[in-house]
Amino acid sequence: MTAAPLHLAGERFMLCPSGALLWPAQRLMAVADLHLEKASHHAARGRFLPPYDTRETLARLANALRRHGPAQLVLLGDSFHDDDGAARLGAEDRAQLLRLLEGRAVTWVLGNHDPSPQRLPGDSVAELALGPVTFRHIGGAPLPRHGAAEISGHFHPKATLGTRAGPVTRPCFLTDPRRVVLPAFGALTGGLDVRDPALAAVVPRGGRLFMLGRERLHSVAH
Repeated sequence: MTAAPLHLAGERFMLCPSGALLWPAQRLMAVADLHLEKASHHAARGRFLPPYDTRETLARLANALRRHGPAQLVLLGDSFHDDDGAARLGAEDRAQLLRLLEGRAVTWVLGNHDPSPQRLPGDSVAELALGPVTFRHIGGAPLPRHGAAEISGHFHPKATLGTRAGPVTRPCFLTDPRRVVLPAFGALTGGLDVRDPALAAVVPRGGRLFMLGRERLHSVAH
């Protein structure tokens, strides 16, 4: 996979086609919206979905961690689909998750789906500030000072691009000079079109989209 560079707040980041954001200077990787145990959440309410979403999402996370080898892992909220999600993890999935977290500094940014700590390794915070950059689940809050930047998730941005073969819709990073909204990383997640007013309030037109491809990103003006 070929990652794309992005400069924000005087720092160099890399956007990976997996949906992960990398901050090489900090040896940090951030992903958003895993929504682990979403299928089991719906099954308890009589809406049955294939129960493999957690395993597939953890496999994706394992691949990204193996590829990039970060020392820090930031999970940008809605890591579980609900506040009881961690308690529903199967034994194999829990063991796999613990293996992925081992030996890393892990920060769980709390989301609207999982607003409480999940009794897993790492620190749980409402938001994380590292130098000029603030990581939070829902973006759009006023930035504290000139030169500051924000990295967030929550909205699951996606975009549609016209091609000769017809329109293609893909998850995407949504960026402007001060903000990045990450795509949802989970295997069982939908998306919100980047033209939706809710996203326009966070990242107005004038930035760039980085649509996820199989091996690289496709950059498009927003």
